[in-house]
Amino acid sequence: MMHTGSIEAPTPRRPRRRLSPLLRLWRSLTSMKTALMLLFLLAAAAIPGALLPQRPLNEQKTTQYIADRGALGTWMDRLQLFDVFASSWFTAIYVLLFVSLVGCLTPRILEHLRAVRARPVPAPRNLTRLPRHFEDTVEGTPEEVAALINANLRGWRRATTTRPATTHRPTAAVEISAEKGYLREWGNLVFHFALIALLISIAADKLYGYEGTRSLVADGTQGLCNTSTAVYDSFRAGSLVDGTDLSPFCVRVEGFDARFLPSGQPDMYEADVTYTGDVRQSDPDTWSTARVRVNEPLRVAGDRVYVLGNGFAPTFTVTFPNGEQRTQTVLFIPDNLQTMLSSGAARFDTPAGLYPDADERRNRQIAIEGLFAPTAAFQGTLLTSSFPVPNDPYVAIRIYQGDTGLDTGRPQNAYSLNRALIEQGRLQQRAQVNLSPGQTHTIADGTVVRFDGYERFVSMQVSHGPAQNWVLLSATVMLAGLLVSLLVRRRRIWVRLVPVGVDGQRRTAVTIAGLARTDQAGWGEDFDQQARRWLTQPGPTKRRPRRTSAMRSHIRTDLIS
Repeated sequence: MMHTGSIEAPTPRRPRRRLSPLLRLWRSLTSMKTALMLLFLLAAAAIPGALLPQRPLNEQKTTQYIADRGALGTWMDRLQLFDVFASSWFTAIYVLLFVSLVGCLTPRILEHLRAVRARPVPAPRNLTRLPRHFEDTVEGTPEEVAALINANLRGWRRATTTRPATTHRPTAAVEISAEKGYLREWGNLVFHFALIALLISIAADKLYGYEGTRSLVADGTQGLCNTSTAVYDSFRAGSLVDGTDLSPFCVRVEGFDARFLPSGQPDMYEADVTYTGDVRQSDPDTWSTARVRVNEPLRVAGDRVYVLGNGFAPTFTVTFPNGEQRTQTVLFIPDNLQTMLSSGAARFDTPAGLYPDADERRNRQIAIEGLFAPTAAFQGTLLTSSFPVPNDPYVAIRIYQGDTGLDTGRPQNAYSLNRALIEQGRLQQRAQVNLSPGQTHTIADGTVVRFDGYERFVSMQVSHGPAQNWVLLSATVMLAGLLVSLLVRRRRIWVRLVPVGVDGQRRTAVTIAGLARTDQAGWGEDFDQQARRWLTQPGPTKRRPRRTSAMRSHIRTDLIS
C-alpha cells in the first residue's frame, strides 16, 4: 500500500527588499571608497589655486592675467579658477568629503565598541590547519597549564572555557582564546575623526579669519591700528567677516635691520616695534616694545603680526619757482631681491596760489619715476645695483611736468605713472638724471628736485586665525592616531589543553595556534619560540643591588688606583 501522508508546501522565499534610490545614494556616499576618492579629488581641486593667480591675494595681477588671455581668461574666471578656495565647486567637494567621512566612521565606531565588549572568538575545531601552530606535551593538569599561560598573556583579552568530551574528542579539554591589538582600530578611528576635526577647523579659520598687509616706513612715524579694513594696502577677509569686529590693537615700526650673506641672499630680517592692545591709549611712551623676526611674529589681541618683506623708500624734495617746497618719502618696490634694485614713482601737486589759472596749475605738477640702487654700479650712465646693502645709494629718475592725474579722483598705481597720460602728451619728460643723496637738478622753469636720502620700509601682515590652535591639535592627534594604527599589531591565539596519561603522571597535550588579522602583523618564524615562552614559568624580576657605603668607597679606591 502506498502511504498517503500530508506533504508540506515549501516555504515561499521572502522577496528582496529593494532599496530606494536615496538610500543607495547614501550608502555609496558613506563608503570608504567614496571618501578616499573625494579626498584625492579635493587635493586635485587645490592645484589650480597653487598654479593660477588668485584674486584675494593679488587683484591687479589676476586682472592682468585674465586680460592677457582674452576669451579663455573670461571663461576661466566664470569657472571660478581665480578664487578656487571660495568657489562653489571646491566647497561642494569639501562638504561632501565631510559628510562621507562622518557617515562612514559612525557605523565603524559602533561596530568596534561591540567588538571590544564581545568575548574573544572560540577556538576552531582543528587548530593544526592554521598556518602558525605549535604542539607539545608538558607536565601538569590542563587547569595548571591554563593558569600559567594566562599569567604570561598579560595585556591580552582572554577567555578560558572548559569543553566537555565529544565524539571527536573523547576527553574534556580546556581552551583559551586571546586577542590583542584592538588599539590599532582605535588609532585608525582617531586618525579619521581627527581628520574631520581638521577639516572643520580649517573651514572655521577661513570663515572667521582675515589677513591684511600694510607697508610702513620704519622710522617711527608710521603705524597702523587694526580697527578698520581701510588701514591696509590689501585685505582678505573670511566669508563671515565684515570688517567691523577686528581685534583692536595698534603697532608702529621704530626701526628695521636686514642682514645679508656675502652672496646677497637675505639672512635675517628684524623689526623693532611698539604696540598696544588699547587703541584709546594715545601716549606711545606707554606702549610695549617687541622685536619681530621672520617666522617669529608678534602676538597681540589674538592676532599675529609678521614681517613679510622690506625695501627702500627714497625721500624727494621739490622746490617750486616761488620757493615753496613739497617733500615726500615714497616706497620703491624691489625688482631684484638679490641686489634690491627698486622702482617707484612720486607725484607732487603745485602750491595753492602759485598759478591762478586752474588749467595752468594742473599742467605744472611734478612727477618722478625711476630706480633706486642701494649700492650703485654704472654701465656708462645706466644705473644698476651690485649689493642689497645701502653702501652707495643712488637714484636714476625721470622728471615729468604736466597733468599727473591727481585732480581726477581716480585711483592710480602708487608705484608707476599713468602711461596714457605720457602717451597723450599731458605729462611730459623734462629731465633724466642720476642723483646721490643731497644732489639736485633744476628743470627749465626753475623747479628744483632734490634727492634727500632714503628710509627703510617694512611690509607687515596681520593674520587672524581663531581656529589655529584647533588645527594644530587636530593635526597632532591625526599623527598620533596614524602612528598607533601603523605600529600596533592585531593578533589572535587559541590554546587547547587536553589531559594525557603517561606512566601515571599528570601531563597535558598543548596545541597553540596563532592568526594575524593583517598581513603586516605576521608572526614570522619565531612563533614556536613565543609559544614556548608562554609555557615557561615566569621568573622573578631581577633588581639592581643597592650600593652600600663600603661598596662606594671600594669603587672610589679602584678609580684612584
